[in-house]
Amino acid sequence: MKKLNNCSNMANPFDIFTNEIIHTILDHLNDDPFAKKSFSLVCKSFYFIERLHRKSLKPLRSELLCKTLNRYPSISHLDLSLCPSVDDPSLTSLSVSWKSTLRSINLSRSRDFTSIGLLRLATNCSSLVEIDLSNGTELTDSAAKAIAEAKSLERLILARCKLITDIGIGCVAVGCKKLRLLCLRWCLRVTDLGVGLIAMKCKELRSLDLSCLRITEKCLPHILQLQHLEDLILEGCLGIDDEGLVTLKHSCKSLKMLNLSKCQNVSHVGLSSLTNGAEHLKQLVLAYGPLVTTDLGKCLLNYSRLKSISLDGCLVTCSGTKSIGSWCASLRELSLSKCLGVTDECVSFLVQAHRELQKLDITCCRKITSASIDCITKSCTFLTSLRMESCSLVSEDAFLLIGQRCQFLEELDVTDNEINNEGLKSISGCSKLCSLKLGICLNITDDGLTHIGSGCPKLEELDLYRCLGITDVGIAKIACGCPTMEMINIAYNDKITDSSLISLSQCLRLKILEIRGCPSVSTVGLSAIAGACRQLEVLDIKKCVNINDNGMLALGQSCQNLRQINLSYCSVTDVGLLSLASTNRLQNMTILHLTGLTPNGLAAALLACGGLTKVKLHTSLKPLLPKYIFGYMEGRGCVFHWRDKAFQKEIDPNGWQLHAGMSPEAA
Repeated sequence: MKKLNNCSNMANPFDIFTNEIIHTILDHLNDDPFAKKSFSLVCKSFYFIERLHRKSLKPLRSELLCKTLNRYPSISHLDLSLCPSVDDPSLTSLSVSWKSTLRSINLSRSRDFTSIGLLRLATNCSSLVEIDLSNGTELTDSAAKAIAEAKSLERLILARCKLITDIGIGCVAVGCKKLRLLCLRWCLRVTDLGVGLIAMKCKELRSLDLSCLRITEKCLPHILQLQHLEDLILEGCLGIDDEGLVTLKHSCKSLKMLNLSKCQNVSHVGLSSLTNGAEHLKQLVLAYGPLVTTDLGKCLLNYSRLKSISLDGCLVTCSGTKSIGSWCASLRELSLSKCLGVTDECVSFLVQAHRELQKLDITCCRKITSASIDCITKSCTFLTSLRMESCSLVSEDAFLLIGQRCQFLEELDVTDNEINNEGLKSISGCSKLCSLKLGICLNITDDGLTHIGSGCPKLEELDLYRCLGITDVGIAKIACGCPTMEMINIAYNDKITDSSLISLSQCLRLKILEIRGCPSVSTVGLSAIAGACRQLEVLDIKKCVNINDNGMLALGQSCQNLRQINLSYCSVTDVGLLSLASTNRLQNMTILHLTGLTPNGLAAALLACGGLTKVKLHTSLKPLLPKYIFGYMEGRGCVFHWRDKAFQKEIDPNGWQLHAGMSPEAA
């Protein structure tokens, strides 16, 4: 009895920790919401400490917001992107509860609020510096006028607020003079007038996104006079052309990044005028824009600080690449994805001139051969990222050079190439590799994956889509050697069975699993994944016909992070679908051709899954569901996508060839 009394009188062992130490522990739990929840349940003191410590909040559903107002008094960053319905009273309540602490709010996926709620938010929260109102397609100038009351605002995102006009933007310009970042992408009613007002009033702007606006060169003089402007995005501004740009008399010396992608009326002539005097320019994006000629290269000749250029989708000439090769700048990043005209000669000039390249993208440059890879790997030995999907003329021997010479690689995309096991053996020497994409590489087998598993322990992302030569043996080697794996795609590999999933259950950080079209996978394998991989967020099990309700029950019990699932063609019935309601974060479901599903079961599941924002269904179900379901779900912010696809009885082994524009006979 005396011993029991001594035990009961012992002090709480956690009392030796100061609040500072406990706060440090909590800081290390930021990436795992379940860990923080477990921490708060240890004892009352931990509950109280976690309550005061929490600064960021992302409610799973709108109805949970009110429950957090009293529990967490110090929220500074509020993300409501999972709450499709946020009304004015909700904004008023949170603005009162966190009026002295709230600095950032994300309403990019929310609706049902008006200028009244925004006005309460702006006036009550005097410390507010960031608001994201993207996708506010129903917001008008009155909403912009309300935002203008947030006098301390530094970052404002209004992407796709298509009803806001120059009047509303003018109010923002007058009221929010401390703005440093402004995004007006797809604000189609904003013209030169509104943009000019912003530039004249908001002198602290560092970043300005005007993508797809119907503006001309008339607003540019005011923009170019912004003394602190670093990032200017003019993507898809078709009203800006050479004729207007050559009239510019001002330059922006502080500019570091310029995006002119899809500006089809701007050539080297306009570019030269726009970049004149921008001596600090570091990044230039010209994707799907001007012809890459000698003149284009010459106009950028003396920008010694230029480190990154994107020419994706441009027509490239050999003389143009030679001109780029003569720049005084030493590029770190070069993107030539889907560029027409890129040849071995072009690549040779570029990489020999820019030997310090760290990132290179030659995706779909279909004219290059092994000679380019030889030159790339010989000249640019410090590459960390190489993307070369569908470079079909590159022979299998060239991939040996990548592993031998570029051992700092962290990202490699060789999708749809002739790489074989020897190539993978060489690449396994890249011990820092984090992302490897091998989709539609038909020459690789388990032997190659064995090398990757033993040599690339940091691998986090692996794409093996339609790699028909791999089996459970190769996946087991990957799972054993790459324990930090977060994403793996093994779709349409008919030799994959439950054994692969049981092996992958060792990867406790797995977040994305794509196994569609693997007919030998069953509930047994999926249950192993569900039981071990608690961080799973995205799951595609389309056409896994042996997965049934028991698999869904396992997911419902263990995978509380699950956000997206594709169940099409599985053997799931009403019971299994309803069990997914216990996964609190589920937002996106695709449910096509579930033969065991009834209209009543589907309706019950839709009502029970409270966080759904997108559901894809077959059109045959539309007249069978109760009509009130649609109004209720849409009121919660859920969007229905209806498909009329015919039932596919078996997997088409040549589907990827047809998708790529090839005939089965040609393969």
